[in-house]
Amino acid sequence: MRLSPAAALCAPLCLGLALWGQKTAPTPPAGAETGQEEARFSSGVTQVNVLFTVTDKKGRFVTDLSVNDLEVIENKKSQFIQQFTAESDLPLRLALLVDTSNSITERFRFEQQAAIRFLDGVMRPKEDRMLLMSFDTEPQLISDLTSNTALLEKGINAMRPGGGTSLYDAIYFAAKEKLMVDQPREKYRRAMILITDGDDTQSRYTRDQALEMAQKADTVIYAISTNITRSGTEGDEVLKYLTDETGGQAFFPFKAEDLDQSFENIANELRHQYNIYYHPDPLKTDGLYHPITVRIRTRKDLMVRARKGYIAPKF
Repeated sequence: MRLSPAAALCAPLCLGLALWGQKTAPTPPAGAETGQEEARFSSGVTQVNVLFTVTDKKGRFVTDLSVNDLEVIENKKSQFIQQFTAESDLPLRLALLVDTSNSITERFRFEQQAAIRFLDGVMRPKEDRMLLMSFDTEPQLISDLTSNTALLEKGINAMRPGGGTSLYDAIYFAAKEKLMVDQPREKYRRAMILITDGDDTQSRYTRDQALEMAQKADTVIYAISTNITRSGTEGDEVLKYLTDETGGQAFFPFKAEDLDQSFENIANELRHQYNIYYHPDPLKTDGLYHPITVRIRTRKDLMVRARKGYIAPKF
């Protein structure tokens, strides 16, 4: 069952760092992506939220930070953090996007098995939901957001490889039509997990249009590369770019049997996250991308992984 084009969606959007058989998919406009209507809070001020993780030099998660340890910089100015929380228990909205193109045929069975173990290990049935999408010549929605792990497992097992690769279209659709519209936005953590070699051959949307939509949907992207060689392929560079820009991480297992460890690394990160909210000062409603930096003021030995910016609303 293939996705048919969908009309452009106008949905409320809070800026910041996810029906079985649904048949809609985006049709790209000529030229650049059209803007989304951005939501404003009752105070009239746009709120930015940033989901992030902190590790030490050995890669161990740091979970004892307070708001006094943090600083957010935008336009060379320190921002007032209005809310700070540890988000390990906040419900997840996940999008699992699986490459089913011809290029991953040899490793596909390992992908399926590792994906099933991941959803069994990370999903909390009463709190978390996941959507499942495959992509080859075009994206195919296998299951909408659901907490039914048996349904998701059935969908993973039913996937079959074949065709080209429409990675960017899959990211765009999952972010815009699914993760962006699941409300209330501030009560969920949104993440997208890509299993792919990163080589797009079929998409109508561009890499940056896909990234922009993920940013608008407050979605952190994680990726597991299925490339066999580790010689710095273009596909791996694409995956690193998408994950770095959204505050996620890309994993590059040396062999198919190592996919389990990559999934476990993602699951661990989803259990050790922080979230901050702030109102930009000065507020600019120009519809442009605004770089931000999250850093630890009190300790120089820690590394922060967070999105690198956000797209402001345009009023």
